[in-house]
Amino acid sequence: MEGVRLGEAAGKLHYTWDDYRSWDDDARWEILGGEVYAMTPAPAIRHQRVLVTLCSRLEQHFRGRPCDVFAAPTDVRLSDDDVVQPDILVVCDPDRIKPTHIEGAPTLVVEILSPSTAAFDRSRKMALYARSGIKEVWLVTPYPWLVEVFLLDGAGYRLICAYQKEEILSSPTFPDLGITLAEIFDYPIPPEEQVEMVKEGRPPYGSKTD
Repeated sequence: MEGVRLGEAAGKLHYTWDDYRSWDDDARWEILGGEVYAMTPAPAIRHQRVLVTLCSRLEQHFRGRPCDVFAAPTDVRLSDDDVVQPDILVVCDPDRIKPTHIEGAPTLVVEILSPSTAAFDRSRKMALYARSGIKEVWLVTPYPWLVEVFLLDGAGYRLICAYQKEEILSSPTFPDLGITLAEIFDYPIPPEEQVEMVKEGRPPYGSKTD
């Protein structure tokens, strides 16, 4: 994301939900602490594959249960000065679901990281999510494959587990939820992008002097 200051010539540097609602619907923005951030261009295909598949798995799990699953772009108003659009969110309080947006903290938020957003998501957005009382956050790295599960613990988040492609993700908030990550990360990686992953192996026996 790139921080922008709309209306700087007019001396306006702080923006609110009312400002946000008046902007062009064709552009995507987020507000954190009254500062405006322009969303990056359309996400890469790999990002979208992960989003669609993961959202589908979550929707299947929560179907018929008292929680709803939403995908970006869905406006989430955390305060008058904080408006975000997480990649995926799970809302378990029906009173938070309004005709135009989600009002208040979802129970679970998923952010799919990219090189241009990773630092922003890990720092400013995670801090905002903690202040807003979002109970659980997943940070998904499309490659090298990784899902980090964080649980709110006081004023910040505690890393519960980091899952790799071969594992089944479990949620501390929803104990009966299990996601086979091999299905989420089921796409080819170009040879030039592949990295050497650390794997369990067998050490050599003996030595040259034996």
